[in-house]
Amino acid sequence: MVQKQLSAADPGPEPKKRRRVGFSPADTGVEANECIKIYLVSSKEEVGSPEVPCVTPVDLNDFFDGDGKIYGYQGLKINVWINSISLHSYADITYKSTTNGVKGITDLKSALQNIFAETIVDSKDEFLKTFSTEKDFIRNMVSNGEVVHSGVIDGSSINALVAPSDLQVLRMEIGSPNAGLLYSRLVPLVLLFVDGSNPIDVTDPDWHLYLLIQKKEHKEEPLYQIVGFTAIYKFYRYPDRLRMRLSQILVLPSFQGKGFGSYLVEVVSKVATAENVYDLTVEEPSEKFQHIRTCIDINRLRALDPIKPDIDSAVETLTKGKLSKKAQIPRFTPPSNAIENVRETLKINKKQFLKCWEILIYLALDPVDKYMEDYKCVITNHVRADILGKDIEAPKKQVVDVPTSYAAEASFVVFKSLNGEEGNNGNNVQVDENKPDQEQQLKQLVEERIREIKMVAEKVSKLRI
Repeated sequence: MVQKQLSAADPGPEPKKRRRVGFSPADTGVEANECIKIYLVSSKEEVGSPEVPCVTPVDLNDFFDGDGKIYGYQGLKINVWINSISLHSYADITYKSTTNGVKGITDLKSALQNIFAETIVDSKDEFLKTFSTEKDFIRNMVSNGEVVHSGVIDGSSINALVAPSDLQVLRMEIGSPNAGLLYSRLVPLVLLFVDGSNPIDVTDPDWHLYLLIQKKEHKEEPLYQIVGFTAIYKFYRYPDRLRMRLSQILVLPSFQGKGFGSYLVEVVSKVATAENVYDLTVEEPSEKFQHIRTCIDINRLRALDPIKPDIDSAVETLTKGKLSKKAQIPRFTPPSNAIENVRETLKINKKQFLKCWEILIYLALDPVDKYMEDYKCVITNHVRADILGKDIEAPKKQVVDVPTSYAAEASFVVFKSLNGEEGNNGNNVQVDENKPDQEQQLKQLVEERIREIKMVAEKVSKLRI
């Protein structure tokens, strides 16, 4: 990491002037997002090349204290280069001048080290050397890893992009030799490109890394490069099963949009099935990842014969009549045996299956436009239930105070109301008088859910052509 001050042209001598008293202009600072650019490179020839595009990280302002601004510099530019082979980084910092104002001068070295830690090097020459001295870093780190999958998956969208022998997914326990060191170099990428993510606990042996590696021909020996990775946590489920939770997943920016993320998720799903875990869950999936995950699960579900009669039955009920005219709309949820079958066979948990179920029904409607009004009623019913956090048709538990002369504050009766009624109020949704636009909000949520369903349906339909 180097800082350079740009020298201004030397002005000629000026005639003597009377001394004046004034104030320096206030230092308003500059946002980190505006002055920092990040580049991912795989060779020293790419460093500084105008042909290498900068990559878009998460909000860089979050890494700088307070308001996310950098103070004390005029004309500040920071170019950060990351070696995608060794995962080292280097920051080229230039500025015209500094001013020690009210908020002082931001310590750039300390701020960047908070992101890049030990991966950042001090000089450009040192950084360029890493392309030769550390070219075997990934290969050495994963030498003890377990190969869980090699080559492409049938039907994968990356078939035409790489040779089958070029791809491997390796699994490493976080406590195994080299895994901790490798993950420590991956942490800056996690912080920069996985929104809201924090490093995993490398002292917990239940963490596993699944590394997607591409082997590229390079002189005498192939060059190993990380395409992406995911961190999986295994935890106990009573009485004798394990569950898998996908916590972090990242495909390096230069490989994004090419199907590698889907490939990695498919491999993890295959591992979950092969090892007969209870189910596979995802920790706080982003909207983009949830779309990818759902597309994969829909294709797996459409190939699962035991649930096809249940889908046909739901579609038949929906297409029989005008649901919008009925006082009570059926929930159109899958039967419990289908939920259990899907979990046991495909390791798809109930929450995810219910999302997929709506899409499976949509895909089975023919023609879909004819039944769209009724289908929208079903989705509205589901969204309303999600807001309430419970099935709106299920009997509700009610608590009613009863008159008594003994411990009045602790005396009550609990009973279940019938037909989804609560007390004297037969409405399924309790409208908050402080939110008169609740129905409008519900309408917007339904439209958003329909939009997501259509996007997934369009994607999986294209994949099947």
